[in-house]
Amino acid sequence: MTQLTVRAAADRLGVGYSTLKQWIYQGRVRTTHTAGGHHRISEAEIDRLTSRHEPEARTAARPAATSGLIVALSGRNRLRGFVDEVRRDGLLGQVRLRIGDQTLTAVITGDAIQELKLRRGDDAVAIIKSTEVMIAREADIPGTNPATATAREGTRKGRRRGRRPADRKSDAARRTRG
Repeated sequence: MTQLTVRAAADRLGVGYSTLKQWIYQGRVRTTHTAGGHHRISEAEIDRLTSRHEPEARTAARPAATSGLIVALSGRNRLRGFVDEVRRDGLLGQVRLRIGDQTLTAVITGDAIQELKLRRGDDAVAIIKSTEVMIAREADIPGTNPATATAREGTRKGRRRGRRPADRKSDAARRTRG
């Protein structure tokens, strides 16, 4: 009967070398010792272990993946748009969505692109789930959105005096009454 080294037996079983060594130390795997004190595992023991851990038995017990409709998702930041461009190169792909006058680019796996069957012009939803949020300031461009500029100036004037805009309004009301 053929005797295998622990490493060869681990490869045959599809487990790691250290895992098989732990099984040997726990007494779950029967071995023989060489004259030098090394463990050897017989073919019969390999057969016993593989019949107990058949991959077909594991996959049969596992329910098949469903491709049904998602009814709920925890991501709250959803941006609807259409696919402007799809590029796929090996393992990864790039999807560019047009959302209003903005463009969002996402790098996802090539398998996901294939599974979603993304094509240019398709409607899509970008769902953003992130642990980091970055804030930026844009430079003021003369002639753009004067309403926000006026609101900002009013707030700044109130702060310079140490008073909030609401306090200034109540002061003005008191002056007109009395």
